[in-house]
Amino acid sequence: MPTVLLIFGWRLYFYANEGNEPIHIHCRKGDKECKFWLDSDNSDIIEAFSYNMNNRDKREIIKIIYEYFEFIEEEWARFQKEKA
Repeated sequence: MPTVLLIFGWRLYFYANEGNEPIHIHCRKGDKECKFWLDSDNSDIIEAFSYNMNNRDKREIIKIIYEYFEFIEEEWARFQKEKA
């Protein structure tokens, strides 16, 4: 589970064993956890799931993901290449 970013207590990471799922990022902060799909074509993100998160938590992590959107895409591509 390589870590992509550590920011404001959030750990953003990928799982190595998720088959051929499209680009997405897992996020964890304490007992809060979520997963977001990245829609590269539309520069958008879609919540896949969240656990133990309120609206403020979601706004915070969404803002972080948008801020680092291109970096996450680049790390995803590098991660996929290394797995191959």
